[in-house]
Amino acid sequence: MSSPVKRRATGHHHGDLRNALLRAALELVGEKGPHGFTLAEASRRAGVSVAAPYKHFADRETLLADLATRGYREQRDRFARALAGGEDPVRQLAAFAAAYVRFAAEEPALFDITFHAGLDKSRFAELASAGDELTALLLPVARRLAADPDDAYDLLLRVAGAAHGLAVFLRQGLFGVGSGALADTEEKAARTARAITRD
Repeated sequence: MSSPVKRRATGHHHGDLRNALLRAALELVGEKGPHGFTLAEASRRAGVSVAAPYKHFADRETLLADLATRGYREQRDRFARALAGGEDPVRQLAAFAAAYVRFAAEEPALFDITFHAGLDKSRFAELASAGDELTALLLPVARRLAADPDDAYDLLLRVAGAAHGLAVFLRQGLFGVGSGALADTEEKAARTARAITRD
């Protein structure tokens, strides 16, 4: 009589074991950070056996790499929409910086996994590819402002670095809380990006 219960514990009642585990891990990252949980905890959160994750993920890092890849692709989609709002490269980089802040505020767990999990991209080809796609989207905009490839890359790094810092400050509550704080920080990021591009 116990076998039906055991079958339910395999996670198939979720309809998709892989995504159930990814959702559980994302929740745990939101609560504990990317280094603060185990695969066993993700399994319990998803309502599956501790052996279940190994059907899809070799280890915790493989699961995190899947989520980090998702994070990069979510950023790429958001940043592509931001760039599509105009043709002027200064305005495009300002829109990118604002979108960067919004991504960090709206997807804090994905943001933390993408930037703070310390994943080795040489081990995860899809993750490396997703990161390259992001650079390939943004770098041509910077190249319209700096003809030298190294200068263009440095410009992009400066804009992204400023946006990243402001996003982290917002997450830490330094600019207040709520939608007003987010909007103000988006404007700070855009303003800073414009200043950097005009140096």
